[in-house]
Parts: sequence; C-alpha cells; structure tokens
Amino acid sequence: MKSNKLYIILILLQIVLGAVVYLAPVASKLIFLSAVIYFLIKIFTAPSSKMGLHILFASAYFVGAETFFRMTGGSFLYESSKYLVIIFMFIGVVFRGISTRAYPYFIYIILLLPSIVVAAVVLDYDLNFRTSVTFVLSGPICLGVSALFLCNRNLTKEELLEVMGYIGLPIVMMTTYLFLYTPSLQEVVTGTGSNFASSGGFGPNQVSTILGLGAFVFTVRFFIKSPNLWIKTLNGVLVGVVFFRAIVTFSRGGVLTGFIMILAFLAILYLSSSTRQRQSVAVTLILFAFLGLVTWSVSSSQTSGMIDKRYANQDAAGRTKEDASTGRSDLFLGELQGFVNNPFFGVGANGMKQYRFQSYQGIMASHNEISRLLAEHGFLGIIMLIILIFKPLMKWVQNRSNIFLFAFLCFWFATINHSAMRLAAPGFVYALSLLNIVHGKRSLHRKSITA
Repeated sequence: MKSNKLYIILILLQIVLGAVVYLAPVASKLIFLSAVIYFLIKIFTAPSSKMGLHILFASAYFVGAETFFRMTGGSFLYESSKYLVIIFMFIGVVFRGISTRAYPYFIYIILLLPSIVVAAVVLDYDLNFRTSVTFVLSGPICLGVSALFLCNRNLTKEELLEVMGYIGLPIVMMTTYLFLYTPSLQEVVTGTGSNFASSGGFGPNQVSTILGLGAFVFTVRFFIKSPNLWIKTLNGVLVGVVFFRAIVTFSRGGVLTGFIMILAFLAILYLSSSTRQRQSVAVTLILFAFLGLVTWSVSSSQTSGMIDKRYANQDAAGRTKEDASTGRSDLFLGELQGFVNNPFFGVGANGMKQYRFQSYQGIMASHNEISRLLAEHGFLGIIMLIILIFKPLMKWVQNRSNIFLFAFLCFWFATINHSAMRLAAPGFVYALSLLNIVHGKRSLHRKSITA
C-alpha cells in the first residue's frame, strides 16, 4: 500500500474475494489458510528491523477479517483470529523483546490467573470448563500480550497508517459480501431490532463493530492519506458504503463507536494542525459532513424509515421502547451484584454465566467487559481497570506524538461497554494507543525497548 496504484489494486482484489466467497463459501477457508501462511512467511523472512512491522501487519489483517471469517466459516475455530493475534504478538515478544515501561501489563496478565482457579472450583459440569474459561479470557489475554509487545514501540506515522490499512482491507471484502448477501434491504427489514439478514446471517453487534472500525480507518485515509482527487473520492466512497452497511445492521453500538472515534480523531487533528492546515481540514470536514448526510439519507430510504425509529428508540409502530439498552442494563446490574457478593476474587472466569444459567435466566454472555471484570475478578478487576485506563493517559501526558491515541482508546472503551471482548479488535486497537509515533523512516527497532 505504499503507492496509490497498489492501494487501488488491493481494494479491487478485496471486492473480488468478497464476491468469490459469496459464490463459493469454501473459498473463505482457503483465504484464511493462505493469509496465515503468507504472514508467517513474511514475519520469519523479514529483516530483524522489519519483523515487528510485519507482526503488526499480520495482526491487523486478522483483526479486520475476524468477523468475516466467522460469518463465512473460514476460521477453523471460533476464536482463531484472537489466537493468531496472540501468537503473532508472542513471537514479537520473544524475538524483539519488550519495553521496561510495559511492566504494568505483566501485572495485568498475572491478575487474570486467579479467576481460572476460582472457575475450576465453582463451575459445574453444565458448562465446559475449557471453553468457558477461554471464551472470556482470550480477549483480555489478547489485549495483554499486544500491550506488552507494543508499549513504547517506535513507529512512523506512515507505518501506522499502513497497519490501519491492513485492518481496512478485509473489511472491504466483508462489505462486498454483505451487499451480495442482502442486495435488497427492503425485503428483510421489517422491524427496528438488530437484523441478522442485513448482517450476513451473523451477529449484528460484531458486524457493526468491525464496520464502524472500518469506517474510521477509511476516514483517516480520507483526511490524511488521499494525495489526489481520485484517491480521496475512493476513500470517501469506502467510508460511505462501509458506514451504510454498519447502520443497516440495526446494531447501534458499532455505529456510535465509529462515530465517536472519528470525532476524537478530527478534534486532535484540528488542534494539532497549523493555522493553514486547519483551513484545509475545515474544508474537507464540510465535504465529509455532506457525505455523512447522504449516507444516512440512503440508509433511511433503504429501510423505509425504520432506521430513524431505531435510533429514536422506537419500535416499528413508532412507540418508544422502555429499555433502550435491550436488556443489557439488567446484565450490567446483575454483574455488579456479583461483585458486591464476591468482592475479593469474584465468581471466577465465566462464573456469571453459570449464575444466570442456574437462576433460569438462560446462558447469556456479558455485553460489558467492565462489569464482567468486577464480577469475575473482584478487587483484582479494579486494579486491572486502573492499569488499562491510566497507563495510556499517562503516556499521552508524557508523549503526545500519537494523534490517534484517543480515537483508539474510544474504540476500546466503547466496544467493551456494548460487546465486551468477543473480538480481537478492542484489545489490539487499545495496544496501538501505546505506540510512539516518530519522524523519519525508523521501524519497530530493538532500540525502542530500552526506553
């Protein structure tokens, strides 16, 4: 993606691959395997100074592709993308080392372990111990290992933009697949609830989360990586179509998260620009606002106004719904009660799911990582939250080079509050906020770990 021509070719390739998977679903597994082999070869054949960068490219790709591979059956295990990101990052830790300033994330990982012991004691045979524990801990471990490797690493802005590009490419593939899966939204939109048909037959929450992230990626390229009118037009179209498919999932979390990320990015971009650059940003922002208005208008038209009712918290008949959180507030309060009842070491990994099962509420997974941390880890969860929130904020105070830091943090915090850590994305994107952005052509040098 170092040239405009290559960027266009890669976008077109993703569109073709999305169509191929729709026509021949087995192709998803072939793409998954090919990507694993390709990135492993690139990582282990790269010069030492470039190994870390290729680890980031590999991780970014599978973060962007995770939901697509899940919905199309491409990944051989449900959590394959998380496991791959953990493996890639662990390779980086082993071969490239870590910064001495990453020690809080050692503590974070260690504090996750007692919940496994508690779970071994309290979980009964109605819930499989291995799958129950890995389901809730794979996300936090993915975050911890990613943070260990990336904390205080040096990366140029161009390299970080390339990493973000690797997140965006498979999202184009998924967006193409979604258009082919439901070409006519008016046939499948009959209410204001989250819509599986418009989400490729998969969970709307996860789909909208990744699409919201994709919209942010292409927004960044629209503002600071569009050297000519053709590329700016391409990136603008990508923002529009990706956000459109996010909106029509009727899952609000990912859409609002993407919107918050964009606002955070634009605010920092404007404030960090010179007076002359601010004028350019302001003009581009007007064009971008027009693009957003068109996208929403098309979404409203294609859903016969149902999407307007969805965001107004109304049902199909226009009546206001009593619970805007669609039951998630009850899960949140229930987990806080679990913390109150077990304040020291919590109820163990996935312990709240067992509680809900035994209380005849059904096996419902948490949508909120904060309340889950408190309920399942007790006071250790409080320590973990303090590390996760304050470490990147302290980094911003010391080094404000990463203009994407608050956007990345917004994605992590908003996502874990509506989708917990079902995806690798919040953990990986959180870790990106810990990077140092440097000038010049330096990559992820070994030298950076001594800082």
